Amino acid sequence: MNAEKSPRFISNLTRNTLALIMAGGRGSRLKDLTAWRAKPAVPFGGKFRIIDFPLSNCINSGIRRIGVLTQYKSHSLNLHIQHGWGHLRGEFGEFVELLPAQQRVNETSWYTGTADSIYQNLDIIRDHNPEYVLILAGDHIYKMDYGAMLAKHVESEADLTIGCIEVDRKQASAFGVMGVEASMRIKTFVEKPAEPAPMPGDDTHSLCSMGIYIFNKDFLFEQLIRDADTPRSSHDFGKDLIPDAIKNYRVFAYPFKNSDTGVQSYWRDVGTVDALWEANQELIGVTPELNLYDNDWPIWTHQEQLPPAKFIFDDDNRRGMAVDSMVSGGCIISGAVVRHTLLFSNVTVDDYSEVEASVVLPDVKIGKHCRITRTIIDKGCVIPDGTIIGENMEEDKEKYHVSPKGIVLVTSDMLGHGLHHVR
Repeated sequence: MNAEKSPRFISNLTRNTLALIMAGGRGSRLKDLTAWRAKPAVPFGGKFRIIDFPLSNCINSGIRRIGVLTQYKSHSLNLHIQHGWGHLRGEFGEFVELLPAQQRVNETSWYTGTADSIYQNLDIIRDHNPEYVLILAGDHIYKMDYGAMLAKHVESEADLTIGCIEVDRKQASAFGVMGVEASMRIKTFVEKPAEPAPMPGDDTHSLCSMGIYIFNKDFLFEQLIRDADTPRSSHDFGKDLIPDAIKNYRVFAYPFKNSDTGVQSYWRDVGTVDALWEANQELIGVTPELNLYDNDWPIWTHQEQLPPAKFIFDDDNRRGMAVDSMVSGGCIISGAVVRHTLLFSNVTVDDYSEVEASVVLPDVKIGKHCRITRTIIDKGCVIPDGTIIGENMEEDKEKYHVSPKGIVLVTSDMLGHGLHHVR
């Protein structure tokens, strides 16, 4: 192994990198789930929040200087980061730092675009003085070693490297699409094109941006200042800054693939009710593509001190049981049946109820004689005795949100609880 590929070389790169996670988006396609929280704060996978995945990737990659840029309804996100990510040691130069929109440039401007959100924090970045700046979206589910991407960035002598995934061309219009040379140097970058560019040698797939960027610090400063001074710019990486940089500088794509097999690695945008339900349901499978039991790449989060899950009663007509399911700490299944369902922390399911193919977020109470099917129940909901959800779409549409694929979303507001402070 040459010096450029050695672990020591990569550890020096990660130590000299500042990660900035853009976590200010609302995520409006998640409907009422983001009425009172930002998308990165939405619970996922039984005990995590979406933001835990890019944060864990940073820690596992050896990047321990991290800023989280927040804006939309960030209280839930702020609390989660304070509770779960305060273990880094400042005396070792480690931190997870909250960077809220605070009108740093002028007294009227909040973050107006992805590039602007970084521009408004240039003085903070300058104080940290990194050699490289890793910019991440805070709302995707994946496990990725950013050290390998940094090594490739340096090896390519790139000014900017963009993480990318392969997407079927029929679906690529929803992404920023890159046209590349065989060397992976990017020649074109178009946001949500009607006719996505194909990959070299593969007319059926396109290379699409993951919202992951590595910049050399000085180059980033130069480009952000230029963009800020450009009239009529929307100050967005995908629409403005990247297409302009491609014309004059060395910009490369970094395909996100398994290094051993060359197969596309797991990555999910859980930005819709259907996508969130499907990604959670995948975890229940026998060998899910996303392995949450991986000791080599753990996902870190705030760990509540909860008792073990409990299943009570063993009568023929009242048996507490869960089959093909994931059940988190603090749950009590009392004489009820749960099938192919993911229960988050502190969920109770009472006598004679049946829950199937559902995702139940923390602190939910499901009463007696309920039937719940293909449903997402938001945090803190109390489902009354005898409630039936997921069997009659027309009735469900009158009370709840029903997705295009027939997934029912239930929140406290829809049940008339009027909490307005879901965390």
